[in-house]
Amino acid sequence: MKIRIYYDSTDAGGIVYHTEYIKFCEQARSEIFFKNGIFFENEGYVVTNLNAKFLSSAKLGDIIEIKTKVLNISKIKVEILQEIYKCNKKIFELNVKLAYIKNAKLSKIPQNHIKILNEYT
Repeated sequence: MKIRIYYDSTDAGGIVYHTEYIKFCEQARSEIFFKNGIFFENEGYVVTNLNAKFLSSAKLGDIIEIKTKVLNISKIKVEILQEIYKCNKKIFELNVKLAYIKNAKLSKIPQNHIKILNEYT
């Protein structure tokens, strides 16, 4: 997924604010399901753990690309590696573990979600 950096994602110096990288990754993960016709209601994925590495920065007007790779899928959890690139240079890396919930309870990941997630392994 490609995103242009706008003013609302930057600090006064035009540098992307650190939490925005996590938001960009969240948007890219959501887009995987949205483009497959899945819109969450009383279900979804919650972050159980994340590890972020800030390698460089993006600035106002830059176009960044978020690449997503599924590392592991279990019955209720998924581990994902997301990398953000600017001009083919990696500037951010996020390893995130997510648990699937339905009606506010941990639940088994639906088979149609597993099929979608397997496309990113």
